[in-house]
Amino acid sequence: MPLTTVKLYGELDSREAYIIRDFLKRSVVGYEWVILDGPEQLKERAPVKEDDVVKLPALVLPDGVILYDPSISEIASKLGWLLKPQLNEYDLSIYGAGPAGLSAAVYAASEGLRTIIIEREAIGGQAGTSSLIENYLGFPDGVSGAELAERARQQAVKFGAEILLIRNGVKAMYFNNKLHVELIDGSKVISRSNICATGVQYRKLNISNEDRFRNLGIFYGAGASEAPMCINYTVYVVGGGNSAGQAAIYFSAFAAKVIMVVRGSDLSSTLSSYLLSRIGKKKNITVLFNSEITALYGDIVLKEIEITDQKKNISKKYAAQKVFICIGGIPNTDWAKNTKIIRDNGGYFITGADLLINGIPAQWELERPPFYLETSVPGSFAAGDVRHNSVKRVASAVGEGAMAVTFVHKYLQETY
Repeated sequence: MPLTTVKLYGELDSREAYIIRDFLKRSVVGYEWVILDGPEQLKERAPVKEDDVVKLPALVLPDGVILYDPSISEIASKLGWLLKPQLNEYDLSIYGAGPAGLSAAVYAASEGLRTIIIEREAIGGQAGTSSLIENYLGFPDGVSGAELAERARQQAVKFGAEILLIRNGVKAMYFNNKLHVELIDGSKVISRSNICATGVQYRKLNISNEDRFRNLGIFYGAGASEAPMCINYTVYVVGGGNSAGQAAIYFSAFAAKVIMVVRGSDLSSTLSSYLLSRIGKKKNITVLFNSEITALYGDIVLKEIEITDQKKNISKKYAAQKVFICIGGIPNTDWAKNTKIIRDNGGYFITGADLLINGIPAQWELERPPFYLETSVPGSFAAGDVRHNSVKRVASAVGEGAMAVTFVHKYLQETY
């Protein structure tokens, strides 16, 4: 994925423009964001042809081609990223291009396995939205999630791994000791083994008007591409974990004020010490404990929020136009609901010894016990945040991705 510079034109309060900016930012594509009041202004600022049907947002590619109100798939296609599977069968298919999936791809491809990695959105997963990861080994000055993911992508491609972006699996079935997956574009991927590294997605507030204001004031994750639009704003960050802490510190460099809305009574039990210390030193960061957002108000875009102090049972309205939700995750495992893979009550994949019931694996076909990261289906592994009882850290995800490849080798040797 070469570094590219594009120009994006759009209206300030545009859901579609935000989605494109977020994708470009996470994909490490250089872009210039030009705010317009309407489509008519585009004719004065861009090389619009007379017969063009002008719509916003508009993306001008390096070759001068203009895409009007494009989908992410259309952008990825024009940038040359939408590829088809090159092989009829793979040794290993990896689902999810976050830290765990990318790590697995690097180690598998470098060790000669025919490897394909499939990502439904942008490279990097949830970690790719992080503005700065400071506690990852080897980066004393920190590294953005997008940059770390892009470096890993380059490594995987160098060793021969195929990467398919903007792909959702439509149907997954296991038969003849292989995983058969039909993708949304009609292409098929058959593999002898697979690693699920689909990670998690941020939870919603589950209150009225939330979907109405999605990307129109309500954002999920750190929203790094939105930060330059937060100058002189009061920004709200919901959550008390590391992702919320990182987001609060990042936005504090742009916004006039950052308010963290935290359900708990302190941050020390949920936040890394270095983030806790920095938040305490930031004069424009305020933390509201025992609090939740309980209502959203506005017309086209978000204008106000209601915050309830659950301890005092007092609710109050605040003017708010930028709210970023970082409150834990829901595992992306729905694709497995029609398979024999066992999930826990939260939807996370159960692996290895956690599958044992009185020393006997539940729904297990082989005489040997399941490998450490192996699911209830032999040859199908899980790594990273999507796994039951995993440690929610980038370094842990990278380690599990590499470790899963070791077990993939063992499985392939005993099966084929």
